[in-house]
Amino acid sequence: MLSLSSHRVGRRSFLRMGALGSAFLPSWLQARSILSQNPKLVKDRAVIFLFMHGGPSQFETFDPKMDAPSEIRSMTGEIPTRIPGITFGSTFEKLARLNDKFSIVRSFTTENGNHDSKPLVDSRHSSGAHIGSHYAKVAGSSHPRKGTPRNVILYPRAVEAEAMPAIMSLGKFNSTGPLGSALEPFAPSGDGGLKEDLKIRLEADRLSDRRHLLGAVDQWKKTVDRLGEGGGLDHFHGQAFDTLLAGVADAFEISREDPKLIERYDTSKLMDLSRISKRWNNHERYRDHVNTLGKLLLLARRLAERGAGFISVTTNFVWDMHADKNNATMTEGMDYVGKPFDHAVSVLIRDLEARGLQDKVLLVCCGEMGRGPRINKKGGRDHWAGSAPLLLYGGGLKMGRVIGTSDKHGEQPEDMPVLVPDLYATIMDRLLNLGEVRSTAGIPAEVSQVLHSGKPIAGLT
Repeated sequence: MLSLSSHRVGRRSFLRMGALGSAFLPSWLQARSILSQNPKLVKDRAVIFLFMHGGPSQFETFDPKMDAPSEIRSMTGEIPTRIPGITFGSTFEKLARLNDKFSIVRSFTTENGNHDSKPLVDSRHSSGAHIGSHYAKVAGSSHPRKGTPRNVILYPRAVEAEAMPAIMSLGKFNSTGPLGSALEPFAPSGDGGLKEDLKIRLEADRLSDRRHLLGAVDQWKKTVDRLGEGGGLDHFHGQAFDTLLAGVADAFEISREDPKLIERYDTSKLMDLSRISKRWNNHERYRDHVNTLGKLLLLARRLAERGAGFISVTTNFVWDMHADKNNATMTEGMDYVGKPFDHAVSVLIRDLEARGLQDKVLLVCCGEMGRGPRINKKGGRDHWAGSAPLLLYGGGLKMGRVIGTSDKHGEQPEDMPVLVPDLYATIMDRLLNLGEVRSTAGIPAEVSQVLHSGKPIAGLT
């Protein structure tokens, strides 16, 4: 929460706040320079990328294959949807009633069955940089008027202080590759080390006096101005302090939302957490998933409304349903993981529709891979590169579509294959005016690769 302190601020203590004592925040703001050349580069849109970390099964989600042999077809059965002839895994009861509002791709493949953070960070297709960082390289690292970070990543700890830390050993979500640390995703949970940069401190017991508050902020800014004149602070340091003064931290406060809306998003009441078996080493992460997913998506929507352009939400490695000592079986895992997903994504879609944001906000849901077509002996599914589930909603795309088909056993695309570069092209086409980008100087080759190496998904644009 935004907190302000009216204690006198000295130059040394001022520059020690968060990362302000280093060159980080100034370079973070200098990334606006490309946008300043051409304000038409960026569209008034935002992406919420829900990363299904661990690799979700295509069978128990959007491609049940109930005509396949029993060792292949969905272990949770199927459920009819609003579109005749299209079924989902039975866990997705709420999404099944909404599938005219979003589109799914049954021919998506990441071409790689390893655990990592692709397609958010892909060593092959995004030069090892978060795709939100590529966007921020063009759009600037913060909104030019609102000050909100353009590229944000939300871990469970963003809404639940007691949640497990983000898993970075299987792919660093904050990697910026050759683009530099100035474009690292902002992590309000503190995992990225930037949260303190969005705080102004005033004594809590004086917050009720609005005039005193405004006076304190004004005095604080005068102190900044003096430091700028006498302390060698450059132009970008001045912008950094202006960003702090903008009250950006308010965008990260879901407590300011309508309590009834918070309750609708809340996934923590969907199940008794004592039901999550401790036989699985991952049980604490299943608990975190149930506790946090709804609030994470509410926070993501709040940020999208307030100037963030690319918001990543990670589910902290809960979709890896091998049925080994770490991970649950498919049926048990879909209970722990699939039900909160079904609820939270459905509420988000309804909320965006109610707010008229269906063209402004693009929601993308996928993981780093899919799951094997044959159920293993313990009731789980193992890694699979050939096919993976993909959901897209909003962003001005065509909805109610089922793009492509997989083969009879869900192993590979049968037609209209969609690859990671095609997903990138679809996303960037929603966020940026690519014609303007092509004619703008200073776009790095790595960014151009992300923007232009694939084609927007046919049938959606």
